[in-house]
Amino acid sequence: METARESLKVPKDGSEYVSRLTVPPHRANVGQSFFERFTLKGIRVDTVEPGFLSCTFKVPLRLTTANGDLSSGAIVSLIDEIGAAVVHVEGQPMSVSVDMSISFLSTAKVNDELEISSRALGQRGRYSGTIVLLRSKSTGEVIAEGRHSLFSSLASKI
Repeated sequence: METARESLKVPKDGSEYVSRLTVPPHRANVGQSFFERFTLKGIRVDTVEPGFLSCTFKVPLRLTTANGDLSSGAIVSLIDEIGAAVVHVEGQPMSVSVDMSISFLSTAKVNDELEISSRALGQRGRYSGTIVLLRSKSTGEVIAEGRHSLFSSLASKI
């Protein structure tokens, strides 16, 4: 355990930092959760069109691994959030992710600027499909591509 702690440069009392975090409970359909704020802080929406969304995101230190790479978990979260946003209908509950298939093709480092684009592939009933592409703005290299399936529930009339 100590060897792992040393290689990751985690202080011995690392759990103390986490235990001191104050995370207020999240109420459904009322603002962003702690997790959403943590992941999406700093994202800039560039283009919104029906069935298309494009954003710019500078990789922050908080979402990187010990090597300084954007973590795969952060990539999954970005694909989930941006994929859901492109099919969201204002006034309706957010769709629920049913399935994601992600190809991790390259890495992004701290302070790399990414272009994240999402396109709706189609909808049948309450089932939607999207594709999300994370690309380096400076090189054009694709970091990851995700196909995302979502299910939406109808808003209650009660």
